[in-house]
Order: sequence, then C-alpha cells, then structure tokens
Amino acid sequence: MAIQPDAKRAEFDLIEPIGKRVVVRKDDNKRQTRSGIVLPDTHEIPVITGRVIAISKAIENDDDQTIRQYDRVLFDPREAIPVELEHDNRLYVVAIDRVLAIFRRSDNSKPPRQDDEPDK
Repeated sequence: MAIQPDAKRAEFDLIEPIGKRVVVRKDDNKRQTRSGIVLPDTHEIPVITGRVIAISKAIENDDDQTIRQYDRVLFDPREAIPVELEHDNRLYVVAIDRVLAIFRRSDNSKPPRQDDEPDK
C-alpha cells in the first residue's frame, strides 16, 4: 500500500515497498531519561521503534503475516535502509525479517462491559 508523505518534497511523493518489506517512520530519539535527566545533543538514547506507514503487496496478500499498516513495531536498524523522501529523514525500508516485534494491546487491559460481568 503506497503512502503520500505530507511534508514538502523535491522529486518524489510516494513510496511503495517491493517484496517482503515495509516502510517504517522511526520514532524520535529520546533526549531525556525516565528519571528526567536531559541529555546533550551528542548523547541520545537510540530508538528502534516506529510506525508502519506502508506495506508491500506481498505482505498485504499473505494471510500468515499479522503486520498491518499503522502498527507500532520494534525493528533492527542495522539493515534498515534510510529513505530521503521527507525533510526529517525518519523513513526506513525494513525487510519483514528485520521487524522484531509488533506492539499490541491485550484484550485483558480493557475494562469489562456490563453484559460481560458474571451474575451473582
């Protein structure tokens, strides 16, 4: 599924991955630790998570693949290919083998509906 980035671009405005690949928009690098310490620009906590913004037709048509567009994923950045399509260079083409995990909400985290509660 092809996407159109919303930022100003020079020549191309569409990216469609081929084969078993996805396009991931990497999350921002963190400049602050959990305890609140702000790191200087030269030290960043590396982030390898992002949002899938496009998937190839091969993945879209494969019933065994559970990854879908807009999923938040953990990926291996060493073999991810950066794409210079947007001004902030946060797009990466990632082989499906390099997507390590998909973040999902468990069904147990939802509060039970009134009709799901057991009778007393």
